[in-house]
Amino acid sequence: MDQTRTENLISVTRDRNGIAMVTINRPKSLNSLTKPMMVRLALQINALGKDESVRVIILTGSGRAFCSGVDLTAAEEVFKGDVKDVETDPVAQMELCKKPIIGAINGFAVTAGFEIALACDILIAAKGAKFMDTHSRFGIFPSWGLSQKLSRIIGANRAREASLTATPISAEQAERWGLVNHVVEEGEVLRKAQEVAEAIMKNNQDMVLRYKAVVNDGLKLDLGHALSLEKERAHEYYSGMSKDHFQKMQKFIAGRSSKKPSSKL
Repeated sequence: MDQTRTENLISVTRDRNGIAMVTINRPKSLNSLTKPMMVRLALQINALGKDESVRVIILTGSGRAFCSGVDLTAAEEVFKGDVKDVETDPVAQMELCKKPIIGAINGFAVTAGFEIALACDILIAAKGAKFMDTHSRFGIFPSWGLSQKLSRIIGANRAREASLTATPISAEQAERWGLVNHVVEEGEVLRKAQEVAEAIMKNNQDMVLRYKAVVNDGLKLDLGHALSLEKERAHEYYSGMSKDHFQKMQKFIAGRSSKKPSSKL
């Protein structure tokens, strides 16, 4: 697969507000992934994470699917060769990315596609979207975190059933179980994702990055160590703040509190 072709299959656009849109763009194959596509996705996430003009990343798929997983016609190249280098592993790069990543799930998110969805920080799904783990059906061993992450989000029993039966989880069920943040009408997924991105960008961007990091890092620990991590980073943050920083914070808070409260809940 030539470079130009691969670039078209993983497309990236940026707007002036700081939102970057990454689209898996292979709709005729339900956005199934080849190894060059995986590498391209990893490199783009890495680049966007370092781009100071980008504040939020939205990841989506074109057509009827978010991502239907690995292209099984290239299974041997993918699984035996694997994507073991962190720099070319898309899920590893998503987990390392400091910027918030919003997954806009417009259709099927299957197996590797499900794992990519789980690497997002916030998920928006269209009605009719489905999440499905087919590792056990096709004899594929998970390596992008599905066997560990799903149980921590929806509970071990639900995760075992979903993975061992390879039956789909509907968008509505995913929302009830806490896997998905919002379910919207088909055609409204990107609009809702942009709305959430804009709400994020209204806040202190340094704290957005720090907050994402402490939440995600804390999830890897037991509660006691996670609370200690939060305390440690809080002390580090406040120790580095100058008097001028505190004065600006107080001025900002005073300005916000003086505004007429909104009637909207």
